[in-house]
Amino acid sequence: MSAEITTWLVPLVAMLAAGLLAGFAAGIFGIGGGFVVVPALLVVLPLLGGTKDAIAHVAIGTSAATIIVTSIRSLLSHAKRGAVEFEVLKAWAPWIVMGCGAGVLLASHVDGRTLKMIFGGGVVLMSLNFLLPKVSGKVVSDTMPSGIVRVGIAGGLGTFSSLLGIGGGTIAIMVMTLCGRTIHRAIATASGIGTLIAIPTTIGFAIIGLKETGLPWGSLGYINIPGTLAIASMSMLTAPLGVAAAHSLPAGPLKKIFGVYLLIIGMLMLRNGLKM
Repeated sequence: MSAEITTWLVPLVAMLAAGLLAGFAAGIFGIGGGFVVVPALLVVLPLLGGTKDAIAHVAIGTSAATIIVTSIRSLLSHAKRGAVEFEVLKAWAPWIVMGCGAGVLLASHVDGRTLKMIFGGGVVLMSLNFLLPKVSGKVVSDTMPSGIVRVGIAGGLGTFSSLLGIGGGTIAIMVMTLCGRTIHRAIATASGIGTLIAIPTTIGFAIIGLKETGLPWGSLGYINIPGTLAIASMSMLTAPLGVAAAHSLPAGPLKKIFGVYLLIIGMLMLRNGLKM
């Protein structure tokens, strides 16, 4: 009996802890928390069964599902402070959703090893935004991209983010600050972009995984329901704390720490993918 309890207790505690950290990261950095959730799930999900190839897809899909809750919670908290630019969200929404569809379609044609490699490479690239002097500190335009430029950036953002199971906040913040938005308004609006990415990505991963075998216990397609509930319930508690920190604390030191975390995770993921 004790062995059975341990089997379920370890993944539960790990998922709850990941949810707490993901929620805070979502609030303070305007990201969906996928950079925290996906690595945690890749470690925990094998305890619930499933094949190696299926685990990577379930981790990405489940991360997207948790981001729905995390990003909406962050969005509402930022909106109360009047920092969200809803007109940007409306203009970008169609192209982001289309990009997510392309990302899900691509994910359905790649194996778990390739998906891990894509995630690892993407995380390493994102870590540079937190570690190096940011280009986004400069302003290249007074207005947000429009026309074909908007379509390319928003569509690419959706595709890239759906493949990684992230909310796309890092890229969105870079674009907005380059276009003259303050970091606080950029972070606030990025939380809404996370919602636009997470909903279609979650639906897509659930659908493409419905006929798959070898999934971890409790999975609906490539979405693990127990993992989603455990992580999302905790992220709801800490997302407002991250928002408060984003509006009151200097984020510089925290960004460096988070950047180091991303770099380490990215390298480990690349190494793990190469070994599969």
